[in-house]
Order: sequence, then C-alpha cells, then structure tokens
Amino acid sequence: MPTDDASDPSVPTDYEIARSTDIEHIANVVEPYGLSREDLALYGDHVAKLPFETIDRIRTEHDDDGKLILVTGMTPTPMGEGKTVTTVGLGQALNRIGTDALVAIREPSLGPVFGVKGGAAGGGYSQVLPMEDINLHFTGDLHALTAAHNLVATMLDNHIKQGNALDIDVNQIEWPRAIDMNDRVLRETVVGLGGSVTGVPREDGFVLTAASELMAVLCLADGIDDLKARVSRMIVAYDGDGRPVTADDIDATGAVCVLLKDALMPNLVQTIEGTPALVHGGPFANIAHGTNSLLADEVARHIGDYVVTEAGFGSDLGAEKFMNIVCRFADMEPDAITLVASVRALKYHGQNMWPADLDALEAEDVDAVRDGLSNLDAHVRNLTQYGVPVVVAINRFPGDTDAEIAAVRDHCETELGVDVAESRVFESGGAGGVELAEKLVTAAETDSTFRPLYDLDVPIAEKIETVATEMYGADGVEFHSSAESDLERLTDLGFDDVPICMSKTFHSLSDDPSLKGVPEDWTLEVRDIYPSAGAGFLVVLTADVLTLPGLPGEPAAAGMDVDTDGNVSGLF
Repeated sequence: MPTDDASDPSVPTDYEIARSTDIEHIANVVEPYGLSREDLALYGDHVAKLPFETIDRIRTEHDDDGKLILVTGMTPTPMGEGKTVTTVGLGQALNRIGTDALVAIREPSLGPVFGVKGGAAGGGYSQVLPMEDINLHFTGDLHALTAAHNLVATMLDNHIKQGNALDIDVNQIEWPRAIDMNDRVLRETVVGLGGSVTGVPREDGFVLTAASELMAVLCLADGIDDLKARVSRMIVAYDGDGRPVTADDIDATGAVCVLLKDALMPNLVQTIEGTPALVHGGPFANIAHGTNSLLADEVARHIGDYVVTEAGFGSDLGAEKFMNIVCRFADMEPDAITLVASVRALKYHGQNMWPADLDALEAEDVDAVRDGLSNLDAHVRNLTQYGVPVVVAINRFPGDTDAEIAAVRDHCETELGVDVAESRVFESGGAGGVELAEKLVTAAETDSTFRPLYDLDVPIAEKIETVATEMYGADGVEFHSSAESDLERLTDLGFDDVPICMSKTFHSLSDDPSLKGVPEDWTLEVRDIYPSAGAGFLVVLTADVLTLPGLPGEPAAAGMDVDTDGNVSGLF
C-alpha cells in the first residue's frame, strides 16, 4: 500500500491520521443498514461481532443481495500496490455517490505485520479503524485459530503416545503445528525427544496460521453445524494401510469448535469515513484461498447495495481462487472487478527488477512504465476470461508524475479497451475514488456471463494444467514423482471432483520469483498435492513456495516502539 513521506513532517503518518479521527459508536454506524445495538456483540464502543442469531435474522429478512465488487491487482512489488487501500477507499466513495456500501476484508496476520509489509488495514485516509487493534490482537480470532490448530496436533500425538489404536503411521502425519509469526527455523522440526515420557520422536514442522487448513475451514463455513462438519473431516494422518485419519477419529472436533465458536462470528468495524467494514478471516492467497470469510460476504450482501471485497495478491492467485473456489462454495459471483495497478509496479516489471529496490523506482521513467504494461495486460486477460466487467484502478502514489499516469490511462483506453480510473483514496479518502466508484457502478449494472475457469469433474491434472496455462502463461506442467503419486492416490480416495488451490509465489506470474513482466517458455513445477478435506479443495504446492515465511533483513518489527503513554510508533 502507499507509504507516507517520512521526510516531510507536514505529511501525517497513518497512525497520526487514525488517532486524530473521531469515530462513531459502532452501533450508530450500522443503524442505517438495519442493525440495532441489540444485534451486536460489542467489544467496546468501536468493535463488534455479529452473533449467529443476528445472522439468522438477516438471512430470513433479506432476500435480495447487493452488488459485489471484487478488488484484485497486477503482480505487486513486495510492499503491495494498495488493494486494501483501494477496497476501503472505494467503499467510502460508493457511499459518497449515494449507495449503501460496505467493505469486507481479511484480518491482518502478525507475521506480515512484523515482517515486510507492516500494518494491513488500509492507509492514509482510507483505513479501517481502530487500526492499531485490528493489526494486533483485535478480537482474538487469529489466537483462537492457532490454539485450535495446535490442539489437533497435540491430540494427534497424544493418541500415538497412548497406544495408537488407529494404527497411525508416524511417517504419514499430515497435520503440522501453527504459529502466527514468520519464523523460518520452525519449518522443519523434530518432536518427542527426551525419552518415552516425552512422546514418540518424529519429524514435524509449523505453518503460518494464515496458511493453515483450519483458517480456510473457518472462512468457508456458513455456521456452527457446517464448521463442525468441516473440522470433522480434516485429514490429520494416514494409517498403516494408507487410509485417512480425520480430526473426528481422534475426537478433536468438539473441542476445536469450542475454541472457534466466537472466531466464526464476523467482526464489524468502520472506515475513517464511517463506512461499515467486516474484517474477518485471513487466509493467504499465495498458499490458501486468499479472501475474507463467506459469512462476512453473505451478511454484507444482504444488508448493502454494494459490497467491496478483496482477493489477495495478483489476479493469478487471489482472484483465480475467488472465482474457482469461493464463488462455487458461496453460490455467488462478482458483478464487477477492479484491477489495481501502480506506476511503481509497472516500472518494477519494466526494469525487470529482482530483488526489489523501491528507491530506484522513484524517478520518472515513462519508458519503464510502458515496458511494464505487459504484466497489466496479462492480468486483464486473466480476468476477462471469467466474463465479468473489469475496470483498472491506477493507485496513485505521491511521486507519480502526470506523464506516467497518462501513459497507463492511454494504454488501457486505446490498447486494452477497458475502463480506467485514477484513484487517490490514500490522500483524499472517498473523494479520491469517486471516478472509480462511478465507473464500477456502471460496470456492475451491465449484463455479465460469469463462468469458472474449469469444470469440477475433469481430472485433477487437467485442472492444474488449465490454471497453469490460462492464468500463469506456462507452456505446461511438470509433475514431480511425488506429485504423480499424489494424483493417483487422491483420485483413488475420491478427491478428483473438488476445486484446486494453487500455492505459488506472488512475485511473478511464473513459479520463479525473479521473472518479471510476462515470462515465456517456462513450465510450472508441481512438487506435492494434498487434500484440504475440511475446506473442500486440493492444495497444489509449486516450485519452492513456503507455508511458513521468514523475516526479512530489516523486519518491520525492528522499527516499532511504544512510549510511556502507550502510543505506538512504527506499526503502520
């Protein structure tokens, strides 16, 4: 997202903007949308959860659904190009032009917050508030997910220690531990050392909570009963005969759902301009399916004219999964899509830059912008395959020049034939997104012919090849020997009729993060495929994608502090 110019003391930081904003009681924010104080489970004056009885009432009383706008992006720089800022600002802009709009986004994970990107709740004058709470502990959802995930792990190891009545093969444990922190040394571990009292020694590891199957389960469940059904069928291991062992087999279902009963309720907050925002769930888009909870989307669509939601990373990751996984499970489709582009990202691709040097992208370079447009073109082509109208949003950074912006706008209008709007929501809030909002309303009112990229009944390998060639631009797919075995095993187990969730680097359209623009003459490498049975899809691991990131050379955490009055610095 855009960052402030720290060298200019006249430019307030995100934190200063957030702290200087007078925000309404959350009950007053949602009153125009038909929700009363009694409908909310309050967490203070500015945060609430929506109880299940409220969700049931909304389902009963509201038959019509509002229009759904999906925000996605081109291949970003490591800092991101402002999808969340655009999502929040667009929600505010839609309310400025007379619609009743809501925003639905994911909760931040502490890993990225303390790693590369810092806070993840928008920025400038397009933030969700209270931003400090949202970026840290919030309502405890991520902590509850981490605890529930690790409860499954410890019950699994305890079952093995107490006699292993299910004949679990310790070499086929499929359930790692989880942590909501970027900690690379925990990717591969050994547990059970120290003698028989400690347990059975075996190899283990950790995944980031945001990348866990349990996170996906929470975000796809439509209520407690569905949550219990999904948890019960999660595969945690295989027995000596290769048969799946589930969370229900080790009696973990009930306890896991006890820990998650409050986390399943969507969180309700507001933007700087008082637009209601549902901030719930946080699956990573380069590993998991990358969108907020279906419950949040459902509630927002029932009570609003427009809902703006976000899919993580570029269209090849978050948007692809939204179309092929989320829309199928929720029986919904977007009415319009906005593709976020930035001059910075275009120069990043135009200069074929790897690793990223953001300082080198500050100088005006119209030629580099034009050279990078091929990446934007590829993402537009990706999205038009789904039959939904696309509007390009140029997220303007302070250092962007009129000539650079004009080059992007002219290309979109004359070469691509798509609508385009300049977005200044970071510096101007909703007022800076009115042009974009108006064009998206027009797009959302037009007829569309939404269609997923593949049919569920085609073979697993064919689904993978379709995504690889149609979304990534690969020439084909190379299945490693382990993946070949996985294909056969998963087909035999009956998992050949579910969607696939591709885990791939977000730094490139290809599986090689160093390749910018639109890579050519390459083959997607598939290492492993495993079932996320509770979520209802297969996870496909490509190249060297990691399910637990590490901290960078200069982590955001190193610049954070708190003073004696409790004021935080460096978080945003």
